[in-house]
Amino acid sequence: MTAGTAVGTTAGTAAGTTAGTTAGTTAETTAGTTTAVAFSSVTKSFGAVRAVDGMDLVIRRGETVALLGRNGAGKSTTVSLLLGLDEPDGGLVRLFDAEPARAVAAGRVGAMLQDTRPVPRVTVRELVGFVARTYPDPLPVDEVLALAGLTELADRRADRLSGGQAQRVRFTVALAGNPELLVLDEPTAALDVEAREAFWDSMRRYARGGNTVLFSTHYLEEADEHADRIVVVDSGRVLADGTAEELKRAAGGFTVSFDLGGRPSEGAAALPGVSAVEIRGDRARLRSDDPDATVLELAARGLVRRLEVTPVSLNDAFLSLTSPEQSR
Repeated sequence: MTAGTAVGTTAGTAAGTTAGTTAGTTAETTAGTTTAVAFSSVTKSFGAVRAVDGMDLVIRRGETVALLGRNGAGKSTTVSLLLGLDEPDGGLVRLFDAEPARAVAAGRVGAMLQDTRPVPRVTVRELVGFVARTYPDPLPVDEVLALAGLTELADRRADRLSGGQAQRVRFTVALAGNPELLVLDEPTAALDVEAREAFWDSMRRYARGGNTVLFSTHYLEEADEHADRIVVVDSGRVLADGTAEELKRAAGGFTVSFDLGGRPSEGAAALPGVSAVEIRGDRARLRSDDPDATVLELAARGLVRRLEVTPVSLNDAFLSLTSPEQSR
């Protein structure tokens, strides 16, 4: 929430591409006017630790992309490279077909972090106005306050706000320069349910203006609901890139649950469509990418006691993708 958090600050996010619907990890798209972010074979090491390991990424203008990864996955380093705070050891990073430092200096990028300290003895309006004046083409202060839902708090001291209100001020500061790309680190971490809904309503209005959003979150339901694409990273590499539905299908798109009724569970793994089996007491949970075929075979065997078919959650998909076996 300090004046210097509008641009050029690190956040816990990262990006890349591996398996998904979005094409464009090749160099041909980096020069196009539709590209907001382009990473090409980017590497970054700190001593013996390879924090970013040959990352390729294209984010197109107007996309909202969620970055998911465990702690230490390489997200923060990637964002430091994206914002020009670090230089890659190898590869190329471009924002709007320019060097990151140029894009940041031009006010085309805004960033919102969790860990910032409030400026003492200034009001929210004064803080936002000060930050806005550092940019070449800022949003009007009243407009950005309204967009973030802070009009009623404009004359309150910025260092005397609740945690949720302070988080909204950080969002307002990130928007002050009228950026085309907004990078958000855990944007709703301090917000209650109502405030989270209000935040995402503001974010959707911002994105509808053709702007690009890159955000990290530990609330996977937010990524599921609000992201056009989800990028999962681990060990500095991209494990998956696609829509939420595609990631769920890749993890085995449905869970088929039923009671065994005392029958043995042998042979469950060989049922059509089944990729994983879990037995909890007398209940079997099957991961299936073809639940219709699985259920038909269960019916033929008389195993339809308390049958339930539910989509795999994004949380299930994330855990599957980032398991030690998958991320080697």
